[in-house]
Amino acid sequence: MPVYVYEVIKENGEPGERFEVRQRITDPPLTKHPETGEPVRRVIQPVFVGGKYFETPSKKRQLLSDKNLESHGFTKYVKTDSGRYRKLFGKGPDLKNPG
Repeated sequence: MPVYVYEVIKENGEPGERFEVRQRITDPPLTKHPETGEPVRRVIQPVFVGGKYFETPSKKRQLLSDKNLESHGFTKYVKTDSGRYRKLFGKGPDLKNPG
C-alpha cells in the first residue's frame, strides 16, 4: 500500500504539522487528522523511481558494476552453488562459512 503525506490546515490557512498514512489507492483522502480531528489535506509528493543507472555527460554508467563498486572501496561477496560465500573483490574480511 502507498504511503501518503498529509498536512494539518491551520485556521489562518497556513500549513501545519505533516504526517504519513499508509492507505490503499482506492481509499478516499483523509479530511481530518486521525488523532486530533483537525482538518487536513493531502500533499503531493514527487515519485521515487529507483534504478541502477544515472546519466553522465558522456553515457549511462552502471552504478552497481563490479568495476564501479571496487573503485569506490566496496567489498563484494557472491554466493556459490554450495550455499557458501566467497569474496569477489575488496578489502573486507574473508567470510568464515558455516560447516
